[in-house]
Amino acid sequence: MLAYGIVSWDKISGNMSAEANRRMGIIAAATIFFDQFTKFIVLKYLSYANEKVIIPGFFKFVHWGNTGAAWSMFNGNNELLAVVSLIALLVLFLFRHHFDTRTYLGQISLGLIFGGIVGNLIDRLSPSRKHVIDFIYFYLQPRDGREIGFPAFNVADTAICTGVGLLFLLSWRQEMQSEPTGPTIAKERA
Repeated sequence: MLAYGIVSWDKISGNMSAEANRRMGIIAAATIFFDQFTKFIVLKYLSYANEKVIIPGFFKFVHWGNTGAAWSMFNGNNELLAVVSLIALLVLFLFRHHFDTRTYLGQISLGLIFGGIVGNLIDRLSPSRKHVIDFIYFYLQPRDGREIGFPAFNVADTAICTGVGLLFLLSWRQEMQSEPTGPTIAKERA
């Protein structure tokens, strides 16, 4: 539906309720706040490339910069990844009505994804940083002293992964609810 040469809001929002948009916005804003607040704490109390062991041999806070994507893939491509993040954010926003935004869980998942993307985008676009700040690091330290670690991450990364995981669960749940059960299939064949 076109209105004065532009796409109408109803077409963009998929007739999504203002309440659903408000919930997603609140969750996104809370995610951004918590992400940036924790990064502020890291910047204030932990100098770059340093670490603070919390549970020896298992967990520590670090202050690492990541100019790549997850697990430092595409390292050194901060500007390109900022553009990709902006495009992903825009596409997700414009097509959010294709996801299960009628449910609270669907709204939570998209709010977490939006907030996580913006949280890391703030880091990428900040002139004083120009990289994503990662600070949560889980690892194992066998007796030989070496570290076997999971890549460091942050609150925004956690929000994105949680939101995507929730979307998968919602999709799976919808798929399971739409599949006919065994006796129904037998009745249809008779």
